[in-house]
Amino acid sequence: MEAKTILITGGLGFIGGHFVHQYRQKHPEIKMLVVDKNTYAADRNRIAPFEGQDNFVFVEADISDAKKMKALFQQHEPTLVINFAAESHVDNSISGPAPFLTTNVTGTFNLLEAARGLWLEKPHQLRKEFNEARFYQISTDEVFGSLDEEGHFSENSNYAPNSPYSASKASADHWVRSYFHTYGLPTLISQCSNNYGPHQHQEKLIPTVIRTALSGREIPIYGDGKNKRDWLYVEDHCNAIMRVLEKANPGDSFTIGGGAERDNLTICKVILEVLDGIKPKEDGLSYQEQITFVEDRPGHDFRYAIDATKIKESLGWEPQHTIDQALQKTVVYYLEKDSKEKEA
Repeated sequence: MEAKTILITGGLGFIGGHFVHQYRQKHPEIKMLVVDKNTYAADRNRIAPFEGQDNFVFVEADISDAKKMKALFQQHEPTLVINFAAESHVDNSISGPAPFLTTNVTGTFNLLEAARGLWLEKPHQLRKEFNEARFYQISTDEVFGSLDEEGHFSENSNYAPNSPYSASKASADHWVRSYFHTYGLPTLISQCSNNYGPHQHQEKLIPTVIRTALSGREIPIYGDGKNKRDWLYVEDHCNAIMRVLEKANPGDSFTIGGGAERDNLTICKVILEVLDGIKPKEDGLSYQEQITFVEDRPGHDFRYAIDATKIKESLGWEPQHTIDQALQKTVVYYLEKDSKEKEA
């Protein structure tokens, strides 16, 4: 489908920022409205190349502000909404869960209500000018809980969130699904595995490993480091999102993974091997000497793994990066970033 105006919430964040760039490159003619609260995890520099362009608008706003969201929908009349906006750090959700409820649940509800008011003549009847509208909720595989050594999450998996973060995302998914079935709002949902790549906030695992390694400090690994994740390079994820937008039917959902299951300790060691080769330590020791194991966080899910068969077979999507290639690119990015910051 071709949008007249695309609204991207959370466009200053990690995944949202990458999507803004990739979508803008593919569809420079489409008006883009980026909404972001511009919190600690946002980076205004991500949209700097586009600010000032006639068909690009940035609004600093909170999706939990219902009146503001309704006003933005009425003013810009988006035909495509992609909700990346979320509080996403599990540790933060454990120490302070309230913002996760406000942003991830109430915020999503406000966007759904604004879309319903603009797009629908009545339940299950879209206004003519919004016949091809879509509301796309970006979710996480964490809504499905934790796996043992065997099995994979798929579109048919039961929801079983184990942290305040994943509970808030699960709730948002349910709200989105209910608006499709109750009102006929044309929704889409995808649950992705762990994203990584350039521009990720420093609180996440891979940037933390690189940053602390370069500083000479101990590199903290939760528990025994055996918790497993399916790692998805952020550019591959954004390509998957675009494929869903182009080909999926309203009401559909997809699980998206990189097919690269690794435990946290292995990911850490691979990163440090790359660092040893590119930027060896002056004392000749390996960065791996800095690894230290710290107390596990409460309710730490053991394993996530994605079965991405549906999106591969029905939409023809495949990840284009191997984890070794993408980790190499990611490490190089953070090394260059570190060097620039030291020169500034």
